[in-house]
Amino acid sequence: MNDTVPPAFPTPGERLSASHDSPETLALLTRRRSATAITMAEPGPNPAQVEHLLGVAARVPDHGKLTPWRFIVFEGDARADFGGILGKVFAATNPDATNTQINFEVNRLTRAPLVVAVISRVLEKHKVPEWEQILSAGAVCQNLLIAASAMGFGAQWLTEWYAFDPQIKDTLGLRSGERIAGFIYVGSVSEEPVERARPPAQIDHWQS
Repeated sequence: MNDTVPPAFPTPGERLSASHDSPETLALLTRRRSATAITMAEPGPNPAQVEHLLGVAARVPDHGKLTPWRFIVFEGDARADFGGILGKVFAATNPDATNTQINFEVNRLTRAPLVVAVISRVLEKHKVPEWEQILSAGAVCQNLLIAASAMGFGAQWLTEWYAFDPQIKDTLGLRSGERIAGFIYVGSVSEEPVERARPPAQIDHWQS
């Protein structure tokens, strides 16, 4: 974990560099790999680090300055409290579930010290296309992963069943036009991830 004081965010109107020559950043992006929530442990980010992580996450392309996303943060006892709800909903919708399966749902969020739900909130019938608003929320999730890694933590972007369950959405207070873009798990890593096989990207060069 890195306890270095993070850089200050720029102020409105401040001139910013259009490019940043940073081999360290390129190395991070080149070797970025999600950790798995099951391998995460304490300590997690402290309050100042959580605030900075969310601030970095919000620095994404946002056509129209709509901020078409918001955060729900789970820390401490809130993780287990929400897990209790997950367990009840899972048991009700899966009557054949075993106690082991139900207990797993109860403890889902306690796998990591910090869990951030990124909520995509689309403004419908707006001049900014819905697709662009949704993509902005996805960029927020990716920024969170990268910022957590740069801060010395592991992170994983998950959805899983509870990101799509109507009862869970109601419990979280999601409104019309809102969907869960992902749950980002963040914590210290007890086991280094292993690089996976990656198919080559399809790259085409357009010519007239």
